[in-house]
Order: sequence, then structure tokens, then C-alpha cells
Amino acid sequence: MKNFGYIKVAAAIPSVKVADVDYNVEHIKALIDRAVAEGVEILTFPELCTTGYTCQDLFRNSFLLDKSDEALFDLLAYCQNLPIVVIVGAPIRQENRLFNSAVVLAGGTYYTINKTYLPNYNEFYEKRWFTPEGVNNPPTLFELPSGVKFGIEICEDLWSPLPPSSYLAASGADIIFNLSASDELIGKHNYLLSLIAQQSARSMAAYVYSSAGFGESTQDVVYGGNGIIYENGSQLAHSERFSLDEQLICTQIDVEKLRAERIANTTFGRTQNSWNEKAIAIPLDVECNNEFVLERPYNPHPFIPRSDNMQESCEEIFNIQVMGLAKRLVHTNCKNVVIGISGGLDSTLALLVCVKTFDKLGLDRKGIHGITMPGFGTTDRTHDNAVSLMTTLGITQREINIADAVKQHFTDIGHNADNHDVTYENSQARYRTMLLMDIANQVGGMVIGTGDLSELALGWCTYNGDHMSMYAVNVSIPKTLIRYLVQYVAESGVDEESRRTLLDVIDTPISPELIPADENGNIKQKTEDLVGPYELHDFFLYHFLRFGFAPSKLFLMAQRAFDGSNGPTYDDETIMKWLKTFMRRFFSQQFKRSCLPDGPKVGSVSLSPRGDWRMASDTIVKMWLDDCEKNS
Repeated sequence: MKNFGYIKVAAAIPSVKVADVDYNVEHIKALIDRAVAEGVEILTFPELCTTGYTCQDLFRNSFLLDKSDEALFDLLAYCQNLPIVVIVGAPIRQENRLFNSAVVLAGGTYYTINKTYLPNYNEFYEKRWFTPEGVNNPPTLFELPSGVKFGIEICEDLWSPLPPSSYLAASGADIIFNLSASDELIGKHNYLLSLIAQQSARSMAAYVYSSAGFGESTQDVVYGGNGIIYENGSQLAHSERFSLDEQLICTQIDVEKLRAERIANTTFGRTQNSWNEKAIAIPLDVECNNEFVLERPYNPHPFIPRSDNMQESCEEIFNIQVMGLAKRLVHTNCKNVVIGISGGLDSTLALLVCVKTFDKLGLDRKGIHGITMPGFGTTDRTHDNAVSLMTTLGITQREINIADAVKQHFTDIGHNADNHDVTYENSQARYRTMLLMDIANQVGGMVIGTGDLSELALGWCTYNGDHMSMYAVNVSIPKTLIRYLVQYVAESGVDEESRRTLLDVIDTPISPELIPADENGNIKQKTEDLVGPYELHDFFLYHFLRFGFAPSKLFLMAQRAFDGSNGPTYDDETIMKWLKTFMRRFFSQQFKRSCLPDGPKVGSVSLSPRGDWRMASDTIVKMWLDDCEKNS
């Protein structure tokens, strides 16, 4: 799609005067000019904004209606050569009936959409003046040259049990525009937000809502001026309520993202199949040719919960892991688990899950067998943290130094121990896994995997080494999230000594510790120096798996996310370097993901070959790397 699938939309809240059409139109024009200057492609105004919503019995006055008609033709001429679609609310006479209508102005042509449901529960009894649109009429869609499709409903339509927007979305509308004049009551605003959020999520659409504000009559009620924009349940923009100033609320909608969600959700597809009503599709000859600039912000850490619900989200994630393991232990009547403890983040989180699970099931923590297996690259810091944590948590601990056994293995296979290649590293990982499996046989238990989602995406694990276990509790937890989960437990669920150890684990550089430490005994092999920053890889992973975006779009989004305005900063060269690495490794390492052990799905992204991600191990990556080169 054009512009990577983005389209800029806006909700306008003009200043109005009741029944002063000339005043209202001038302010509508001023907001149109502002929108054009900002590159807006579709702009919507509130309900009946040419006249004001609160004209009451003046809607029966021919002079007012004539002035409104003149205003619409004035606006039509004004917008004729502008690169924007404008939607305004107006009273429209059709065959001796008066409708509460949305008027679409585009390229010198106008179209009307009439309100379907008229309220009878507030001070403005619309059925006194207007005729409702028939509910059996086919839905009407408007299509831009870019292929973006939108539909329109008006105020009360959204509040009905079967909103027109549901049928519009099922017919292919990417965006719903709502022209409204909803009054303010205590608690009503939060309900309105939940209503829009749910409807946009249910419809997998963007929802642009513009409601009347200051200037409408306050004879009996007050209008707060709500400009609200949602995209598939997430709020993108919101106006200031109760403002005396007119407002223009703009944002970019990612239509490609919405369509990717719909394709992935087969329920949406079945809904489309069951919707037999043929939609009317109206092409609009308007195209915005402004130079495209990505404006909407992106969270550089999409897997990490927002700070305002961090505690609640971490608790929920942790409980999902615990319940998954609990079911497996109960099903197998297993009272012993075996886990390799390295002193790093991954094994620490897995250990904490085991402890919480045993406590929940009323099992003795001594049934958790923590095995620390120091080798050629183990540092005192990670070793001491591993031992300290096992001690304070009260589990069974055992230490097996693997150095001599691995040296013997090098002799057996004829490998030079001074050659620190992949054989040198993987021999250690596979030997450790063999020990864990054999000890599990000894104690009648199961090996708990510690590997995480980020490592699986990159294939940063040893096949049949740390890649393998009997149940993998971290399998859908990305690296960037693990730190927060450990922090959550440190702050809320352990004793003071364990808390100090956990905080030091959090501060320890990520490393497999398979290469000897430096001359000062510090970690020499830092994973992110070798494979790239996990926050970049997790960003790529989330948007690649959730929405199937091309590398060129991932690059564009990463530029915006990591420009320093929202936290970390990476330059274009660095982003592209690791994007290429992500693509190469993700495709080439699928064979490891094709035989993963069981483990609980936690978030919306998972690489389980039995569920969310199925891919041929010999898939060719060339097209994705070629797309990367376009931006190199």
C-alpha cells in the first residue's frame, strides 16, 4: 500500500453558534485549512455542525435549512481542489423528509449518509424533527485511490445493539468515522471510551469520533467536545475535554496493520462470509500527494507493559507461567523438577516460577533441584549469585564442575581446547543438558527449560543443548520483559537477601559464559555484542510476527521508536545492521523452533510450532534481505 499503509486522519471540534450558519462555516473552513497544512487526508466534523446540534424546532424552519444547503455548496466549492476528504454534519431534506446526515465532500462531489438510530431519551428528541434511515439499507463504503476504505455512522448509531459500523467493517471498512453530539454526564465519558475501544477492537478497525463542543446550547445539557481516535482497541489521540478553543486532533492510522490483524483472525473472515448484504462502494477522486513522514510514535519496547499497569501485568504473566507448570506437574504426578542455575536472568526467572509453583501446589521446595555447572567461562559473580539464590530460596542445590568432563570430550572427538569455536561452546551446553536430563531420571523429575522467546527467534541456543527440556516456562517471554518480571518478584515476593541477589542478577551483562573470562575475572562474552541489542531484536520480532511487516517498514518504525524521544537511541546504520541479522537468523534457525518442548503462551506473540508459528525450515530469506538493501 502507499506510504507503508499509513493514512493521516483528524477529528475537528469547531467553535459553533446555534443557528449562525455563516459563523459555523467560516470556522469549519479554518479547520479545513489547518488540516490541509498538516497533511490530513480525511477530516471529520461533529454532528449537525453547519447549524449547530441544538437548534431544536428551528430544524423545521425552511430559512435555516436553506442556509445550511447554501453552506454545503459553499464548502463543496471550497474543498474542490483540496487534497482532502471532508465529512460534515448537516440537516438534509430528501423527498419531504429531513435527515440528520453526514455529508462527504470530495473532489467537487458530495455524498450523504443518514443517521440510522435517533435517540428519544435525552432533552433533544430527534424523532421530533428527523426521519431515521432504514436499517435494511445496504452499507455504503467510500474508497480512496490508495485503496483505503471508510464508513460512517452518526452518534446514537454507535450505542445501538447492532451498530452500523459492525456491518461496515464486515463489508471492508478500514476506518469508521462517527459524527456526534453527545452531552456530558457523570461517568458517561469513561463509558464512551470503553464503547469506542470495544467497537474498534471488535471490528478490527480504526475509529475516529468527533463530538460537539463549546458553543452548543447549554440550556439543559453541556457538550464537552470529544475528539477521540482509536485503532483496534488502542487509543491513539484524544482532545482536551471542556475546552473553550476549537481543536484539531490528528494521527496516522496504520491500515496495513489492521488488515494484517483481520487476515490472521479467522473469526473476522467467517463474519465476512456470513454477511451477505452487498455493500455500495463509492470511489473518491481525491489523493494527498504530500511527502510522507512517519509521525505517530512507537513504543521501543512493545513487549513491556505500560508503567501504569506494570505490577498487574507482571503478576498476570507470572501466574500464567506458574499455572502452566502446575498443570504439567499435577498431570504427571511429578514432585521433583531439575533446573540449571547459571546466575543469569533466564534461569533465575525459571527458578522463581518453579518456587512459586511448588508453593502453590503445597510441595516441598526441596523437590526443586537446582544444578549449577561452572565451566570455562563461569565468573565468580554469576556463580555466587546462583548459589546465594538457591540457598535463600531453600531448594536442593548441587554443583557439578564440567571443565574436566568437557576436556575429556574434546580429547574423545579430537578437538583442540584452545580453539574457542562453536564446537568449544556447544560441547559445554550439550554436556550441561545431558547432566540435567540424567539427574531428572535419578530423582524421578522433569527438566525445566530456561530459554526465552528472543533466543528462539534468533536461534541463539544450542540445538539439543539448552534448546531442549521437558517443559519450558520461559518459551514465550522475550528477553526485554524478563528483567521486569525478575524485578517484580524482587520487589514483591521474596526475602531481603534474595531481593539483593535478584537485583544484582538484573544488573549482570547477558552472556552464555562459554568463553573464558577476561584477566580481571569479568564476563568477556557479552551476547548483545555478538548478536545485537535485544531491545532492537524484540522490536523487530513483535511487529514482524504480529503484523507481517516488510523489513523496510520495520526499519521506518524502528527509526521512529529509537530516535531518542522515547528512550533509547540507535542510528540508522545500527538499526539496519541488526535488522539484517534478525532476518538472516530468524529464517535460518527455524529448524530449532520446529521441535520445541511444551511451554505456556503468555502474550500475543509465540513461536510454538504447534500453535502460533509454523514455517518451513528451508524457507528462503532473499526477498526480505533484498528489501533491507533498499534502505541501506
